[in-house]
Amino acid sequence: MRSDTDATPLSSAGEASSGRLFTITELAAEFDITPRAIRFYEDMGLLEPGRAGRNRVYTHRDRTRLKLTLRGKRLGLSLQEVKQLVDMYDSESDAVPQLKAFLGVLAQHRRQLQQQLDDIEVTLAEIAQHEERCQLLLAEAGGARD
Repeated sequence: MRSDTDATPLSSAGEASSGRLFTITELAAEFDITPRAIRFYEDMGLLEPGRAGRNRVYTHRDRTRLKLTLRGKRLGLSLQEVKQLVDMYDSESDAVPQLKAFLGVLAQHRRQLQQQLDDIEVTLAEIAQHEERCQLLLAEAGGARD
């Protein structure tokens, strides 16, 4: 997926609102995902496209919600967490609850990742011990045959 370099984790600062509509093909190409993935996000309630005849059309709001969804996924959030945060972003209310919820989610993911990192470090140390032991056994076996 394309990298997103915005500094704000769940905002679309700098994007001008416009009346432009987007096709599913345009959004799929822009965000390097499949149309099927976009339809899945629709089924999950993250996007609400309109219709132009038989074709789906997406507003700037849908595009922003897709962008935030993909950003949340990159951060390791579940789709349920992403939906909760995107819905808060979309509301007219104060941003404070969204920011507090986002901080809580980030703290939880940080704890999970730290635990995974600790587990990986232990596993790597064990592998290093096994490698060292194998090298010693190979050296002893090779020396005995010479």
